[in-house]
Amino acid sequence: MTLGEFFVKVGDSPSIILFYFIAIPAIAFLMYMWVKEEGDKAPWTYIYSLLIYLVCIPGIFAITLSAYLFLFERKSIFDTDVYLQILPLLSMVITLWIIKLNVEFKSIPGFGRISSLMLVITVVMSLLWILEKTHIFAITFVPFQYVIILMLGIFAAIFFGSKRVFK
Repeated sequence: MTLGEFFVKVGDSPSIILFYFIAIPAIAFLMYMWVKEEGDKAPWTYIYSLLIYLVCIPGIFAITLSAYLFLFERKSIFDTDVYLQILPLLSMVITLWIIKLNVEFKSIPGFGRISSLMLVITVVMSLLWILEKTHIFAITFVPFQYVIILMLGIFAAIFFGSKRVFK
């Protein structure tokens, strides 16, 4: 099964994906109502962490997919898939907003990692877009393994540089 076939299958029966992306903000809202003053305590922060990961991973994927389709594939905004590109993003924003009302993100375990992942993906997509727009073509006789090592070095520099900048 390809990614395109998966998207078609999800688009044919969207009830599961609708339930998933409506249930997570609903659970976050119920937790906001029940544990207003204890949201930063031990058991609740782990549940908030789980909710954040359950909603941010698909949300980040939707943002990356949309950026790829609009910037590199030059797809029209009218071809946007509501279930796979808009709904995960809306669910992520609403869930993070509800959680932020009850607890600070710094007290949620693992939130620093997911925000670093968002930052690294944004930087890499921006660099890829800049490289695509500059139309730089290089013919080189450097072995491919050195090119891979160079790319891993650039990625590590971006990752550790972003950690130092946003520390």
